[in-house]
Amino acid sequence: MTPETSPLVPLQPLRFGYGTNGLADLRLDDALSLLADLGYDGVGLTLDHMHLDPLAPGLATRTRRVARRLDALGLGVTVETGARYVLDPRRKHGPSLLDPDPDDRARRAGLLVRAVRVAADLGAHAVHCFSGVLPDGTDTDTAWKRLAETLTPVLDAAASAGVPLAVEPEPGHLLATLADFHHLRRTLGDPEPLGLTLDLGHCQCLEPLSPADCVRAAAPWLRHVQIEDMRRGVHEHLPFGDGEIDFPPLLAALAATGYQGLTVVELPRHSHAGPHFAAHSLPFLRHAEQVAATVPQSPAPALQQAAPPHGAPSATPEGSSTP
Repeated sequence: MTPETSPLVPLQPLRFGYGTNGLADLRLDDALSLLADLGYDGVGLTLDHMHLDPLAPGLATRTRRVARRLDALGLGVTVETGARYVLDPRRKHGPSLLDPDPDDRARRAGLLVRAVRVAADLGAHAVHCFSGVLPDGTDTDTAWKRLAETLTPVLDAAASAGVPLAVEPEPGHLLATLADFHHLRRTLGDPEPLGLTLDLGHCQCLEPLSPADCVRAAAPWLRHVQIEDMRRGVHEHLPFGDGEIDFPPLLAALAATGYQGLTVVELPRHSHAGPHFAAHSLPFLRHAEQVAATVPQSPAPALQQAAPPHGAPSATPEGSSTP
């Protein structure tokens, strides 16, 4: 053992899920059955027109039906809100929390409030969201003010429902990095319902810390985790083994935090072969987790504030913000 590491300690098993945005060609019930049969612990449920449409009639009744199905299958759930065209069939991810039109911002906030209610009815451990891209002609100070103001009623709803709102740093967005998350947290006065969605591929893509060090630095605020492979400087969600991430130390770091929410595979551009990638992802992660048990732990680093400019890693951001 060196001064920089801690002795091996037993790690709690991680709970892996798969995102329905990577199973968009399947009916929701078929997707849930598939994941249960494959041995997943849960599902990242993106509210979209094909999977528990948040805008169609009878949402409460449909949500109760899904809750019963999740319970019967033994699946945990987190609610994700990255559907591309759920609010506007002509604007991908529009409107956003940053739109100049206050009515448009209110539409996005309304969707998030609805997602919080769905999450509470499903027994979900968090609701995921992201800031959106800086609109043309809007300065960053104005955008941060809009983001804080528009999220306030959503956080109020989250507090009432007892479901944390987990904001995701998304490459190319206003809130793109862990440092940006902390800026929002301080701006809002560190509200208790505000947590973090950490996409581990995004850490590889653009954070100044390694993915494992990002996990250690972010541990107090972790409410939801997404996982895939990725390369430095390129925002492209890749199947495991196709990128550059060293997964055993990353999973060891995550397990050592005590995080017990879902770690959800995020492959939104692979729905054309979703069952294949779902079948191959879980054995990869379980094997990496076994190797992780042999990895000595490092102490949590201080979060570095310097980061590449927003949008620098990729001209065509992917994941939850891409076609």
